[in-house]
Amino acid sequence: MRDEATYEAVESALAKLDLDAKARLLQGQDMWTLPALPQIGLGSLVMSDGPVGVRGVFWGPDDPSILLPSPTAMAATWDPDLIARAGVLLAQEARRKGVHLLLAPTVNMHRTPVGGRHFEAYSEDPLLTGAIGSGYVRGVQSGGVGATVKHFVANDAETDRMSVDNIVSPNALREIYLAPFEDIVKNSRPWAIMSAYNSVNGTTMSEHNELLNGVLRGEWGFDGCVVSDWMGTRSTLGAILGGLDIAMPGPRSVYGELLAEAVRNDEVDESVVDDAVRRVLLLAARAGLLEDANPAVTELPAPVDGRALAHEIASRSFVLTRNAPIGGETILPIDPSTTTVALIGLAARDARVLGGGSAMVFPESVVSPLDGLTAALPEGSLSYSIGTTLTDQMGTAERGFDLRARCYDAAGTLLRELDLPNGMITWMGILPEGLDFQALHTIELLGTFTPSESGSHRFGTKGLGMFTLTVGGETLFDGDQPLESSDPFELFFGAPKDRGSVELTAGEPVEVVLKHTPMKMEGSPIDILSFSLGHQEPQRDPEELMAEAVDAAKSADVAVVVVATTDQVESEGFDRSTLKLPGRQDELVSRVAAANPRTVVVVNSGSPVEMPWRNDVSAVLLSWFPGQEAGAALADVLVGLIEPGGRLPTTWPATLADCPVTDVTPVDGKLTYTEGLFIGYRAWDRTDVAPAFAFGHGLGYTTWEYESVEWQGDTVTVRIHNTGSRQGREVVQVYLAAADIDPSRPARALAGFASVVAEAGETATATITLPRRAFEVWDEQSRSWCYRPGSYDLHVGASSANCPLTLRIETQN
Repeated sequence: MRDEATYEAVESALAKLDLDAKARLLQGQDMWTLPALPQIGLGSLVMSDGPVGVRGVFWGPDDPSILLPSPTAMAATWDPDLIARAGVLLAQEARRKGVHLLLAPTVNMHRTPVGGRHFEAYSEDPLLTGAIGSGYVRGVQSGGVGATVKHFVANDAETDRMSVDNIVSPNALREIYLAPFEDIVKNSRPWAIMSAYNSVNGTTMSEHNELLNGVLRGEWGFDGCVVSDWMGTRSTLGAILGGLDIAMPGPRSVYGELLAEAVRNDEVDESVVDDAVRRVLLLAARAGLLEDANPAVTELPAPVDGRALAHEIASRSFVLTRNAPIGGETILPIDPSTTTVALIGLAARDARVLGGGSAMVFPESVVSPLDGLTAALPEGSLSYSIGTTLTDQMGTAERGFDLRARCYDAAGTLLRELDLPNGMITWMGILPEGLDFQALHTIELLGTFTPSESGSHRFGTKGLGMFTLTVGGETLFDGDQPLESSDPFELFFGAPKDRGSVELTAGEPVEVVLKHTPMKMEGSPIDILSFSLGHQEPQRDPEELMAEAVDAAKSADVAVVVVATTDQVESEGFDRSTLKLPGRQDELVSRVAAANPRTVVVVNSGSPVEMPWRNDVSAVLLSWFPGQEAGAALADVLVGLIEPGGRLPTTWPATLADCPVTDVTPVDGKLTYTEGLFIGYRAWDRTDVAPAFAFGHGLGYTTWEYESVEWQGDTVTVRIHNTGSRQGREVVQVYLAAADIDPSRPARALAGFASVVAEAGETATATITLPRRAFEVWDEQSRSWCYRPGSYDLHVGASSANCPLTLRIETQN
């Protein structure tokens, strides 16, 4: 319901602003905030990254955040209400950190598994994406914090993302790529939308009048703000006339002084600026930042236990894709009282809990699989071995380092000294108290490193500018490190440069000093200081590591192998060239399984990987990027305290070559979505090649019989029977297929789903209402949605490849 007092306050505030103030309000004053305007009682609005946690305005582990599982994991729950609870938690975290607008969720599509940011989006299906995204937005905004749905639209890959022009047919754009945005806008009314870097059909998204003003605001009735992706604007006139409200970051952007000048030169009418300012003031009012306006939320939800919810979402997201019986019984769940376990894999010790890029946050603590299973199993029943390394690239200095930073001006005067939790500093737009970008000249990162292993330790640098790196009195590098990519985000997402090795002895500390004079980034809209000290431990003989793991597997009742991707495989800023696991992990699994057929493989990745050994092991459990409670949730699932509750939100191929869509490389600046409507299971349905695991697939610890399906009005009623020996949860899925097959269209599409829980031997009923949109298609001739009455088949089951019930229905206008 429209709050007239709020709208009156917005109009009153707008009338008091001159042109310069209005133009200034439409751009960031720094990396994360909009300016306060005390003359109208307007506070400064603070934004923050984080679909899986609220980072706040500082990018570093000294300001920790609750870390939830990855968006692919959230979608794997197939539970919008659970994800709404995640939103409530994130709003709670945002308020704790003084954040008013969360830059999430990401609802771009899984067009192809090679998309580097695949883990940060939900699904290959627009209906599932829209449902999970709606729950997320509803939860966040119930806590009085705005959600920013991104990236509008067709930002489905990372290659040349700043400049690519994605050519998408009208029906694919409407039915696949715009559909989840439309669902969320209409059902959850987000306070903001973020425009994408890319162009769509010839127009950059920050200036796309047809989609921003015509579709988003005109057709869908969106009344919130459109904010640019960071450094994603191109021109002043194009942006303001195209529908962009906020240009981020600042203080240098296409708005501000440039926008005021455009108005004074009669290039744009001031009323257009006023419309944008109204929307920004309304956003501020909703967040409680505008005097005399009522905030959108006056009664906050009850506090949420962050660790407990992170644990619940993780366990509910794990997808058990295989659980083959040996000797008549399945391997999972493990009986902890009678089973010895060999835990294998570097990722079991150093869990990969989130993907790389701007989604990164820093949790206060992480429970690794090794931690979780150590706590869950009786003493003496668990062994651990690394098995193999994952990458030759070094990471950030962390374990064994005791570091601090000294900040100096150009004259060498010490400005401030800071303790550091690790070897990384990232300051964007905002510096710690007492520091100023203009005065800051050199940072010296220094302290001690106490190795836990003897041998050759490698050290490196990451960042732009001059570095001098000294370890134990030996200078490993003294020189300049330039930018080597056209993507400025390489500064944050790339690996450290290897600068040499030093022989060290376990337990004997050495002094480490990294002196850095940052390079000034000309033309950057914000001031950035980001650099790291890199470190890599001594590398043991690969065959020795592998042999240890095989021997451990032979000696145990069950082997649990945790395999994973790395930041160099899945991250914002680049796409994937392969779906193979890095390093020799495939070989490790094969050799362990040959030594012990009772092998469980836990796949710690945010998106699909090839699993050539999948039919040779007893069980395969997909854990995604499971957040800070990874190991605790995993242990509970493995020992059967919790049933793995996840179902695949995207198809997992057997090999990359089998995938229907793999093209993410533009030609002459353009990437044509030649597949049209045929992505995900829609494409797999028309091939003779079977994926490794189908969309919607997932096993529990019980079994189900689908008994009956009925159709009444717009509602599907499904009865299923728990035929197993314990309580279970099933996700009942309904796919709709036109009886008259049109080869130009997908054979079927997900039309609805619901979860049911039943005790052993009980029957449960799922009631699923199908939306009218399930029976509509986008008509290119009339440029409108067209309802198609007639005969349809309802396919009902546990996945797109397992639908035991079919019912023919008739629909009318």
